[in-house]
Amino acid sequence: MKCVVIALLLCAQLQLLHGGCFYFMAIKPGMTHCQDFVDKTWHPIGSEWRNSACQVCSCEQCCNAYVTPRKIPDDCMMEFDQTECKYKVFKKNDRTQSCPVLAGVL
Repeated sequence: MKCVVIALLLCAQLQLLHGGCFYFMAIKPGMTHCQDFVDKTWHPIGSEWRNSACQVCSCEQCCNAYVTPRKIPDDCMMEFDQTECKYKVFKKNDRTQSCPVLAGVL
C-alpha cells in the first residue's frame, strides 16, 4: 500500500517539474529557425538562448530562469534584479543584510 501512495505522490509532482515553462511553438518540417516571442529575435532550431524576460528558451519552449520566493521572513522584502535574473531578498531596514528564502517556485 505504501508503494501505491508514493507512486501517486510522485505522479502528482510531475506537473510541477515544468511549472515555470510554457510551450510557444511547434517545429514544422523544413523549419531552420524560430522566433523568440518576447524579443522577436530569430534562433536556429536546436539552439537555446536567454531572452530579456529572463527566460531560457528553445524553439519548443521557454522556462523561467529564476525562482520566485513565496515565503520570506516578515522583516524582509524581495526585489527582482533584471540584470542578474533573480530575486534578491533582504532586510527591510538594511538592504545589505540578506534574508533566507523559506519557500519558492520556478
